Amino acid sequence: MKIRSITIALVVTLAFRSALCLATSSDDLLARTGKQVADFLAQFSQVKCTEEVTQTKLVKKLTKESIEYREQQTFDYLVLAQGSGDDMVIQESRLEQRASEHKKNVPLLVTNGFATLSLIFHPYYQTAFNFTPPENEMINGKIMARIRFQHIKGERTPTVLLLRGREYPLELSGSAWIDPATATIVRLRAELNEDMTDVGLHGFVSEVDYAPVHFRGNSGANWLPSVATIELDTAKQRWRNVHRFTSYQLFSVSTDESVKTQ
Repeated sequence: MKIRSITIALVVTLAFRSALCLATSSDDLLARTGKQVADFLAQFSQVKCTEEVTQTKLVKKLTKESIEYREQQTFDYLVLAQGSGDDMVIQESRLEQRASEHKKNVPLLVTNGFATLSLIFHPYYQTAFNFTPPENEMINGKIMARIRFQHIKGERTPTVLLLRGREYPLELSGSAWIDPATATIVRLRAELNEDMTDVGLHGFVSEVDYAPVHFRGNSGANWLPSVATIELDTAKQRWRNVHRFTSYQLFSVSTDESVKTQ
């Protein structure tokens, strides 16, 4: 099977609705996290940043892997939220700053939307996943609540595989590491939860790390995507894409706002 390109994308057309009233401490954290993700989406729609995308085609070997080909591009990146009420569409906008030099005719993985992978915890999507009670786990010297999730087959999903012009919803499972005090997601990892070898997909893993961003004039920190890593395997091929998000700026107020990331 000859594959020219594979696209993994987040479906970000949302019909927002109110979160369910949850009672237990575990459900309370889910409810607070859902609100934080909704707030994150509003915050993320008010900033722009620089996105560096590294697309790597790897050679699979028995004991190690090597790089067959790599491309790097840099973009001005922002997320646009349009609409109001119960109908809102989320779109990515990229303006190329720097193109990859010396391009070759090598099939690469195209990945979009992973800056908003935390939509799994948005109230609109929470009912489409099963969640475990939180477990304490140390991340960078701080105790975080780790919540595992698994998509309920047949329910709505925020991720799809686009292959040869057809969409295949992805059944994902994984974990999110959440600050229990603020309900802020600091790391999220998702992988394929079912066999998709019938369409040539043998493995898929994505991981997003978040970092605090401080805008001038704001006392608090905004936890925004820092790095998103996506890996995909077929029977004989492997790809790895890395998206790095830096130089965040407020653009709805002033594009001259300076920021720093800790």
